[in-house]
Amino acid sequence: MAHPLSGADPATLLKVLSRAQMPDKLLATGGILGAVLARQPFSLAERVIMESRLPAAADMAPPVFLLGHWRSGTTHLYNILTKSGDWGYVPPVATGLPWDLFGIASALRPLLEKALPKHRYIDQIPVNPDSPQEDEIAIANMSELSFYHGIYFPRAFREFLDRGLFFDGCTEKEVAAWQERFVYLMRKLTHLQDGRAMMIKNPVYTGRMAMLREMFPAAKFVHIHRSPYEVFVSMRNFYKKLLLEFALQGYDHIDIDEVILGVYERMMSALERDMAACPPERIVELTYADLDTAPMETIERAYRHLSLPGLDAARPKFQAYLASVTSFEKNKFVCDAETSAKVEKRLGRFIEKWGYTRPSVS
Repeated sequence: MAHPLSGADPATLLKVLSRAQMPDKLLATGGILGAVLARQPFSLAERVIMESRLPAAADMAPPVFLLGHWRSGTTHLYNILTKSGDWGYVPPVATGLPWDLFGIASALRPLLEKALPKHRYIDQIPVNPDSPQEDEIAIANMSELSFYHGIYFPRAFREFLDRGLFFDGCTEKEVAAWQERFVYLMRKLTHLQDGRAMMIKNPVYTGRMAMLREMFPAAKFVHIHRSPYEVFVSMRNFYKKLLLEFALQGYDHIDIDEVILGVYERMMSALERDMAACPPERIVELTYADLDTAPMETIERAYRHLSLPGLDAARPKFQAYLASVTSFEKNKFVCDAETSAKVEKRLGRFIEKWGYTRPSVS
């Protein structure tokens, strides 16, 4: 289980490999293949045994989706909100072993928890057994439609990115298969989390709000945004760290700056369109700056706007968590004048829309 893709099913792995071309790291790829094949009997048994015990999609409580481009504060927001204890969330074990939540993952949980990294690869946010995670790595283990496959196999980076983020070139059947796998994961997570309404954080879904509303008509949404200048320089680190850690092929050919700008522009344009069609009482927009400087007031505003239950009981839990992270040291990146100009050229309308200003460089 040294690589996240070790938690995939054979069909997903074969589909990904058919697009990926030959991996450079054959030993690591062999380890992935061995783990996938060794798990398969247990994964199949779990699916058969658990199917009748999982809630039907129609019986699940309406979820809450936390949206926002990567590095915009979605993780901090998720960590705070799930401390209430009222929401189901994605635990670390579910990201690596979505097919085996109630079998292998349950039996080996103490060992798996010991093997967790002390913090995320891209920053210093701690990873504990109960740390809520985004579900994209889990989705990558269940579907070929995930941008993470571009991280794993960078020779086909652009194809995996466009298909995994925007469904470019995908057939209706492929999109329907992704939806089926996503709903299946939600059913498993709901059962794992004792039937609580799920709170899901995944930046990928920022560009899929309309689809999520079709799939879950009563869902509610929280969008958090941050200065595009800060997001851009932090995303350079995001790709650098993930490619270094997980790529099974060379990646020097990738124009990271263009990837960041193009994805941001397209994703946020899609969100603008989808938000305009969403009933205002089902979507609230927050800023990272407000969450950072006035977290309780920001959380309370989200609760009240969306009419979320349990604020009074949750308030002490939120305050205790916020007090525990006051000494957390954030990554710091410099956005020089040349970089700022590059961001403004492509993302200027979002900078203007939200009232951000160019950062000063001492």
